[in-house]
Amino acid sequence: MNEHNETAASAGHQRPAGMSDASVEALGVLSEALETAERARGRLYDFHQLTGGADLRLSEAAQQLRAAGHTLQAERLEREIVGRNVLPGYWTFQMVEAYDDTYMEPFRRLEREIRGELADGRRHILEAEMKDKRRTHGHPDHSARPPASA
Repeated sequence: MNEHNETAASAGHQRPAGMSDASVEALGVLSEALETAERARGRLYDFHQLTGGADLRLSEAAQQLRAAGHTLQAERLEREIVGRNVLPGYWTFQMVEAYDDTYMEPFRRLEREIRGELADGRRHILEAEMKDKRRTHGHPDHSARPPASA
């Protein structure tokens, strides 16, 4: 196949025979929604790590207050804030686990099932077709696919 006729869509990204533009677009929006939820999950991990880091620093602050002779203030910090739940009954790791179990895993599973039913499991069909339309055919930096060794 020469460069002019080569498409960006490898077999894993080509639209199955008979698949409509509307179906390709709908799966593209579904994929985008999943990607957005994955980004939100990343923010939740940021929240988890930042909150945990703040809690560790609170312990340091309490130790320094105690060393500076401020025992009552150190004890208040330790009693009221250090190790405190961020939501009733929840530390941040439990929030991450609940998000994964309640939302992300079912979302990923259903997206995979729908993609399997409508597109033979193929991913990013919309993006592969967009790449093929937007690239400059024959230009070395606009190749259809990664090198065979990649």
